[in-house]
Amino acid sequence: MMESGAHFCNSCGEQIGLDANGELFVACHECYFPICKACFEYEINEGRKVCLRCATPYSDRVKDNDGTKVYENQSTTAAQINVSQDVGLHARHVSTVSTVDSELNDESGNPIWKNRVESWKEKDKKKKKKKKSVPKAENEAPIPPEQQMEEIQSSEASAAEPLSMVIPISKTRLAPYRTVIIVRLIILGLFFHYRVTNPVDSAFGLWLTSIICEIWFAFSWVLDQFPKWSPVNREAFVDRLSARYERPGEPSQLAAVDFFVSTVDPLKEPPLITANTVLSILAVDYPVDKVSCYVSDDGAAMLTFESLVETADFARMWVPFCKKFSIEPRAPEFYFSQKIDYLKDKVQPSFVKERRAMKREYEEFKVRVNALVAKAQKTPDEGWTMQDGTSWPGNNSRDHPGMIQVFLGHSGAHDVEGNELPRLVYVSREKRPGYQHHKKAGAENALVRVSAVLTNAPFILNLDCDHYVNNSKAVREAMCFLMDPVVGRDLCYVQFPQRFDGIDRSDRYANRNTVFFDVNMKGLDGIQGPMYVGTGCVFNRQALYGYSPPSMPKLPKSSSCCCCPSKKQTKDVSELYRDAKREELDAAIFNLREIDNYDEYERSMLISQMSFEKTFGLSTVFIESTLMENGGLPESSDPSMLIKEAIHVISCGYEEKTAWGKEIGWIYGSVTEDILTGFKMQCRGWRSVYCMPLRPAFKGSAPINLSDRLHQVLRWALGSVEIFFSRHCPLWYGFAGGRLKWLQRLAYINTIVYPFTSLPLVAYCTLPAICLLTGKFIIPTLSNLASALFLGLFLSIIVTSVLELRWSGVTIEALWRNEQFWVIGGVSAHLFAVFQGFLKMLAGVDTNFTVTAKAADDTEFGELYIIKWTTLLIPPTTLIIINIVGVVAGFSDALNGGYESWGPLFGKVFFAFWVIFHLYPFLKGLMGRQNRTPTIVILWSVLLASVFSLVWVKINPFISRPDSASISQTCISIDC
Repeated sequence: MMESGAHFCNSCGEQIGLDANGELFVACHECYFPICKACFEYEINEGRKVCLRCATPYSDRVKDNDGTKVYENQSTTAAQINVSQDVGLHARHVSTVSTVDSELNDESGNPIWKNRVESWKEKDKKKKKKKKSVPKAENEAPIPPEQQMEEIQSSEASAAEPLSMVIPISKTRLAPYRTVIIVRLIILGLFFHYRVTNPVDSAFGLWLTSIICEIWFAFSWVLDQFPKWSPVNREAFVDRLSARYERPGEPSQLAAVDFFVSTVDPLKEPPLITANTVLSILAVDYPVDKVSCYVSDDGAAMLTFESLVETADFARMWVPFCKKFSIEPRAPEFYFSQKIDYLKDKVQPSFVKERRAMKREYEEFKVRVNALVAKAQKTPDEGWTMQDGTSWPGNNSRDHPGMIQVFLGHSGAHDVEGNELPRLVYVSREKRPGYQHHKKAGAENALVRVSAVLTNAPFILNLDCDHYVNNSKAVREAMCFLMDPVVGRDLCYVQFPQRFDGIDRSDRYANRNTVFFDVNMKGLDGIQGPMYVGTGCVFNRQALYGYSPPSMPKLPKSSSCCCCPSKKQTKDVSELYRDAKREELDAAIFNLREIDNYDEYERSMLISQMSFEKTFGLSTVFIESTLMENGGLPESSDPSMLIKEAIHVISCGYEEKTAWGKEIGWIYGSVTEDILTGFKMQCRGWRSVYCMPLRPAFKGSAPINLSDRLHQVLRWALGSVEIFFSRHCPLWYGFAGGRLKWLQRLAYINTIVYPFTSLPLVAYCTLPAICLLTGKFIIPTLSNLASALFLGLFLSIIVTSVLELRWSGVTIEALWRNEQFWVIGGVSAHLFAVFQGFLKMLAGVDTNFTVTAKAADDTEFGELYIIKWTTLLIPPTTLIIINIVGVVAGFSDALNGGYESWGPLFGKVFFAFWVIFHLYPFLKGLMGRQNRTPTIVILWSVLLASVFSLVWVKINPFISRPDSASISQTCISIDC
């Protein structure tokens, strides 16, 4: 159909006619569903005013033209329909801004952009006419019309099937959940009315502190709860993807994917783990010519380079073995460590023999890699030397040139069966003193530019060095969304949940983050999409370039926004200007891609004039890669020239005076660059998708001991505090244009303010001990109404949690572990992050908390019981001690006070036990096995608790101070 030029209606089977302009009739410009004009008018007359395939309303884009309803913008050609049906909209969809709207004037006011584009279009039309005039080959056999019709109908039917489907949560589960949320809000309002109007005069300070803390907790609950208002599930159809883009006898039309793997220090991030990640990528179930793996070595370590040499050699045996026997997972370390019957479902007689041989090969590979690690423990005085005798360029990790090495690929080594292997590229960007390198975000941006020059795949999948591909079809799952003609148009990335190995069954420190990945992210998927969490994410490359989605609403002409006060008008003007510049580049890209035969000199002139170089940097090769419609490289590209250009784009000064890290790529300004990057994309109007295949797509390693876990949480919290004090704070950034939905904004606000909850949380966890030591309480004597309010509040909390578990599938244990670690992390890591953030932002002081490791037991999960001295352990230990002391003091007072003292004691003790139960995993981890707790932690905590108790007894602000007059009057009345 595509070659013959015949197009048939999917409803009646007749040929699709031409419109009034003499061009092919198009009904829906969203999915280009083939339907003739007669069927289109019939559908309109019958009242069905939406597209049969994508359900886009016709009424929004039809207009009256001579009494007949015609779809707007009928200039779409058959070639565009062919692209949408056969190739898929996996290229970047730019805003269809006309050339007249995006014209560029020179100094004298001449429309240079318009004139050149129009001249190029004329050349392009002449070229197309010549192509159409070429007769068919005489020996080409004509296809019978009946057979052609059958093939067309079958291809149209398969193309009409969606590649993914949204599965809404059942109303029977979601409606009660929403109802309870509203009821809980009402109860909270009544509860705070009672608390505020009934102060405790005898303990006013404690009462006021508790009121402030409770109001903040309620605010945090609202921020956390309402983004879960419309959770959804999704299902991807991998078989339909293959049927549409991998037809028998034809080259695969699946989009290419560039994999990014980042590593810094091979002594902290073992090369064997990185090698397993790389091997799982090279063996992924995807066309070999569509996969490229880039490994970023930001530490310029020769150990990483040599381990990749060994990895590339072992991949020649491992990749064909995985694909021959459909191995899962395809990381050898984790495959061979599985405690399953590997003979199950394996019918090939040679499997057992080949598996044993492959395991021996892997053991030898591990020996070679471990020998490299042992050798690297001590650096020679003269530095490392390569095999040819030359000095390793990265001996000084802070001052070295850029390095690129292509190990595998189209011109590299093949596997043992003679088949081609995916491309494997080692990259170490240039570093020089005096330049800001921006850590991981800078390394990722360097990979974006290198990959654009060398392979330029339209999609990018980034993984941490310890996250391997657990599901070989994960990339296909993502392509079901990104290559879908309807869903993929405005999609900036597909985020997979993080899953982990090596965690004990009880998950004492909530390492799995089940509540976040299975509850919060599902809720965000129903709004504008999940946030980017740093790994396991497939990006649309053009979204990383800072462009806006095709269906982005037009910018308002006024420079102020109705939702912003007048004092922020300047901020809105600057945001509108930046967005207008992005639209200008959108228009430039769109118009350049319509032109096949433009002059090279004119192209370079136009690139310079359109300020591409100010945006992307001084590399015409890289800029031209952004103009490639479906990714890929120009046919005339020279590999040696490309390598030189790749070295140029990773130079340390390349990003100076450009938009990299500000509007393009991974965004700088926080250690949690993932939140910033996703936030910027969604502020431009992009949406994301959450993909949860039955078999986890990726698995990683989690810090399972207490100290490492707290430091991980500290890093995340510190990044959120940095964003809070930056210009990208969701409280005020991105209001111009209104492209970020309000519930999505609430979710992002929650990601930056949650560390500040540590301040009221520490105070609230201290209140029980104070109440028990002083005999005071934060709540007055309860009336019947107050008792009902407290009971209703507790019941609403329980019912909300139960209903949340019901629609999400999360277990009660996972929810309780998450609640416990919320308290543990809040009173330790989050607290330190807030103070460190204040010091860094206000005083420029960067404080680091060092960790010193001790030995672990040689048992499974032995690292769980490692105790490392860190400052983060002091606050929660102190809270546990003072609450235990308070409970003992409370029971002692009750025993001395008689029967009437036991009633008020229960409320205070319940309050104290609430704190102790939440900190119990911390206490258990602190004690470890055989009570091997660091002595210094106990000494510091006991010292702080003792000082607190002594100072409190000395000051005791809750005892009224009698004045001297009353004392003298009392003495006079006493008859001595």
